[in-house]
Amino acid sequence: MTKTCECGRTRHTVRCGQAVSVHCSNPCENVLNCGQHQCAELCHGGPCQPCRIILKQVCYCGSSSRDVLCGTDVGKSDGFGDFGCLKICGKDLKCGSHACSQVCHPQPCAPCPRLPHLVRCCPCGQTPLSQLLEPGSSGRKTCMDPVPSCGKVCGKPLPCGSLDFIHTCEKLCHEGDCGPCSRTSVISCRCSFRTKELPCTSLKSEDATFMCDKRCNKKRLCGRHKCNEICCVDKEHKCPLICGRKLRCGLHRCEEPCHRGNCQTCWQASFDELTCHCGASVIYPPVPCGTRPPECTQTCARIHECDHPVYHSCHSEEKCPPCTFLTQKWCMGRHELRSNIPCHLVDISCGLPCSATLPCGMHKCQRLCHKGECLVDEACKQPCSTPRADCGHPCMAPCHPSSPCPVTACKAEVELQCECGRRKEMMICCEASSTYQRLECDEECSALERKKRLAEAFHISEDSDPFNVRSSGSKFSDSLKEDARKDLKFVSDVEKEMEALVEAVNKGKNSKKSHSFPPMNRDHRRIIHDLAQVYGLESVSYDSEPKRNVVVTAVRGKSICPATTLTGVLEREVQARPPPPIPHHRQQTDKNPGSSNLQKIAKEPVIDYFDVQD
Repeated sequence: MTKTCECGRTRHTVRCGQAVSVHCSNPCENVLNCGQHQCAELCHGGPCQPCRIILKQVCYCGSSSRDVLCGTDVGKSDGFGDFGCLKICGKDLKCGSHACSQVCHPQPCAPCPRLPHLVRCCPCGQTPLSQLLEPGSSGRKTCMDPVPSCGKVCGKPLPCGSLDFIHTCEKLCHEGDCGPCSRTSVISCRCSFRTKELPCTSLKSEDATFMCDKRCNKKRLCGRHKCNEICCVDKEHKCPLICGRKLRCGLHRCEEPCHRGNCQTCWQASFDELTCHCGASVIYPPVPCGTRPPECTQTCARIHECDHPVYHSCHSEEKCPPCTFLTQKWCMGRHELRSNIPCHLVDISCGLPCSATLPCGMHKCQRLCHKGECLVDEACKQPCSTPRADCGHPCMAPCHPSSPCPVTACKAEVELQCECGRRKEMMICCEASSTYQRLECDEECSALERKKRLAEAFHISEDSDPFNVRSSGSKFSDSLKEDARKDLKFVSDVEKEMEALVEAVNKGKNSKKSHSFPPMNRDHRRIIHDLAQVYGLESVSYDSEPKRNVVVTAVRGKSICPATTLTGVLEREVQARPPPPIPHHRQQTDKNPGSSNLQKIAKEPVIDYFDVQD
C-alpha cells in the first residue's frame, strides 16, 4: 500500500499493516508558530518546535527594548512598539505644551486633559466653570490658561489615613497635586498584631508596614516543627527543612522536604545479585534497597554447636534457631536426670529444694534447685537449731558454727492451760515462771464442770444438742440470719456452690479453686462475703456497678464446710419457735335498757406453751 510521509510531501510504498511511520529526507518547511519562518528540520512527526530566531522588540513609548524569541507577544504590535514597559509615556501631546502622563500604551496618546472643552469644573471638582465666569467673559481659550478656583476647601482624598477615617486635602481649591497631610496615621505590622502612629508626612510607600517582634507559633505543614518566623504573614507555613527520617530500608534517609505521613520507599537500587546464605536462591539486579534475601527451601548448611539433625531451612539471620531435639539432662543441682529436655536449654531446675550442706556444716541450702554456689560472698544466716539447756527450745540466733550459743532470752511461745483445760493462753517462754505453770480456773470453768456432772447424772452425751443451741448460735451472726431470711432460695443456692467448691479443692490436684458469681446487688454480695468467712473462703468483689460481682476462692486445708448449713439452722428455728398467743376478747354487755339478755364468756383452758414432752 502507499503511505504518505510525516511532512506530507512524498508518498512511499510499504507493506500493509506496517505500523512504522514513514519519513522522507526533505526539510519539513511547515510554518512555525511565529507565522513568518519555516521549520528547517527533516521530515518528522508531531508539531514543530517553536521558532528559535531571536528578535529585538521596542516598547510602545520607545524608551526600552528587549531580545525575545520570534513569535513572542504576536499581535500586540501597534506599528511603533511591541510591548509595554510600565514607564510613563512622556510623549508630547498634540497641544505641544504638555506631555502624556499615562503608562506606556499602544494606542495614540489621548488629547490634552487641560483643553478648554474638556475642563468643565474647578480644580477641586465641586463647582462648574459656568458659575465662576464673570458676565460677558468667554472663559479659557487654550490649555495653558489657568482654571478658575472656587475658593472652597479642596477635600480630595489623600493616600494616608485608614478605612475608618479617610484624610482629605485641607487646602483651598487648587491645581496640581495636593500637598502633604498634617495629620497622623495608624499603621499595622505585616501580621496585624501590633500598630503604631506616625505623621502622615513621614509615610512612604516602603514604610507603610513594619515588622513586629512576635514569633509565629503555628505548626508547619509537616506537623513536626513550628513556624517560629517573626511577624509571619504566610498562610500555608511550608517547612523548609529536609525530612531526614530513616527509610524502611534502614540504610538511607528521606531527602524530601519535611512532610506528613510515611516517607516514600527508598529509590536506591543495587546492581549486584542478592542470594540466600547457601546461594541456591538468587534475585537478579536491579535490586531495590531494603530487599530481604530470597527465601530458600534448602536445609541450613551452617556449622552448628551440636550434632543433632537439622530441621530448619536456609535463613539470612546470623544465628540459627535453637535446637529443639529432645535430650536427657541433669538439673543444676544434679538431683535428677530430666527427660524430654530441648537441646538448647542449659540451666534446668527440677523445682526441688537444693538441700546441699552449707559451709557451716549445720544447715542445708533452702533455695530451690539453682546454679552455682549456694552462698556467694556471705555467711549462713539461718537460725541455730541447737536446743537450749534450760527449756529445750532451739537457740534461734543467727548461725554461729565456731562459737557457743549466746545467752539470750527464749522468745518461743508456749501454751499455758488451766487445770480443766478450758482456759488457754500463749506466752513467751522467758516470761513463764516454769514449764509446768498453769492458769487458775474461773467461774465459767466451774459452771462447765457442773454441767458435765449433770450430763453424766442424766446420761446425756456431750455430742448431743437437742435444742440446737451450739450449732445455731456459734457460726452465723444475727445480721447474716436476718439477711438470709429475706431470700432463703438465694442463700441455699450459694451454699450449694460453696460446698461443691470446697469438695472440689479437697479432692482435686490444685490447692486453690475459684468460682465467680454473676453480677448482683449489694445485699446479696454482703451475704456471700459473710458466708465465705464461715466456710473459710477468700472473697473479693470486682468490676463496678451494675456489673459488680463476687469471686470466692477455696484453699485446701483452710476451707471447710460447717456441720450445719445456714438454711438448716433457719428451718429448725422456725420449727422450734412456739406459735403466737391467741388473742382473747371479752364481749361487752349490751347497755341498751330495752334488752335483758346478758352474754357470758365461757372460760377457755389455759395453754402452757413450755410444757415440752419428749
